[in-house]
Amino acid sequence: MTKRRIVVGVEGSGYDRAALIWAIEEAHHRDAVVEVVTCYSPTYVPAAPDLGYVPLDSFDLLSEVEKMQSEVIESAVECADHPDVEIRKVVKKGRAADTLMAAAEGAAMLVVGNRGRGGFAGLRLGSVSQSIAHHSPCPLVIVRTGLAEDD
Repeated sequence: MTKRRIVVGVEGSGYDRAALIWAIEEAHHRDAVVEVVTCYSPTYVPAAPDLGYVPLDSFDLLSEVEKMQSEVIESAVECADHPDVEIRKVVKKGRAADTLMAAAEGAAMLVVGNRGRGGFAGLRLGSVSQSIAHHSPCPLVIVRTGLAEDD
């Protein structure tokens, strides 16, 4: 039997950490797996009229994104203190809202922070929670953090 999935959007803002902690707690009670999804979009700039576009981001954006995701997961797992909860890591290239909704197909729920703040130029979350609120393929939880910026 396939375990239920709780999909969580993580992009390095601090808000996502609170969402992940919440999801781990919920997964513990529901006997579910937590699927941490991080989306990224490389930034391209024109090189020269005859050369087209070149990537603006660091040479290995994917490694930086994976490292950030691992750090957020490690911190959240430590806070939640539920080592029994299985965590799966997913990193996908694409727009955050579309990618998260695709990942959430068939999931028990989708969890995001109420705000995003890209730690890297290639990460996009911004108003994702507002965008997916209208189109989520499963129940959606938007975790409000209580961080000072939450006014």
